[in-house]
Amino acid sequence: MNVVIGLGAALLLVVVAIRLLENRLIFFPPRYPEGFEPPGSYGLKSEEVWITTADGVKINAWFFPNASSAEVLLCFHGNAENIGYALPRMKTLSRLGTNLLAVDYRGYGKSEGSPSEPGVYRDAEAAYRYLTVGRGFSPKNILIYGQSLGGAVAIDLASKRDCGGLVVESSFTSGRDMARRVFIIPLLEYVPKSRFDSIAKIAKVRAPVLILHGTQDEGIPFSMGEKLYQAAPEPKRFLPVPGAGHSDVFLTGGEHYLAALKDLVEARVSR
Repeated sequence: MNVVIGLGAALLLVVVAIRLLENRLIFFPPRYPEGFEPPGSYGLKSEEVWITTADGVKINAWFFPNASSAEVLLCFHGNAENIGYALPRMKTLSRLGTNLLAVDYRGYGKSEGSPSEPGVYRDAEAAYRYLTVGRGFSPKNILIYGQSLGGAVAIDLASKRDCGGLVVESSFTSGRDMARRVFIIPLLEYVPKSRFDSIAKIAKVRAPVLILHGTQDEGIPFSMGEKLYQAAPEPKRFLPVPGAGHSDVFLTGGEHYLAALKDLVEARVSR
């Protein structure tokens, strides 16, 4: 009996610890100056902007202008990154010929606050509002892009707001599905409040969808990319990137990667 009580108490402590430390267990935000290099070192012209969210948090972003384009790619980076670390990816994405807005979530880079699931969704909403109200972009000209954690943020935003397209790179089906890969004890995946239920939300997107995933992804299983694609509405496309891991899809994919994104942009322009 004492053993049972002890195990129950230990399990209760684990549950309480997960709830109390949940955001620290989920988010790994690199703070400025870690990872930051001048965009000019990549040959990118940029404007540093500050965006205030609905709950009063000031988040930092870089806007990369292209006056010849009416389109803008709204970019959400992965978990252990910030917009500084994302510059190599921005360099590749700049070849699309659109404007770009790269956003740091609250608690990341120079942004104020601390990250949480509701918080990063508010950050995405604020970035979208900045583009539509502050910059005058039409919703149909906004393409929403997210890598890894950013894929969940992008899917949430695209499920609620009009956009010209959604790009999801190396992302997961849900927080619970990822938690099952981490927790040894069964059913602990139901303890965290954070859901990141992308598999349900992507079905609500009313824009063309492009899913990209490396076949050798060591962080998020390739099968999760396949499941997101299966759940997405038409029109949609799935691009496996042979040999790519979690963070190098844009490098390993090369011209095929870029061509898939260009097809999405051009399809939007031709509609």
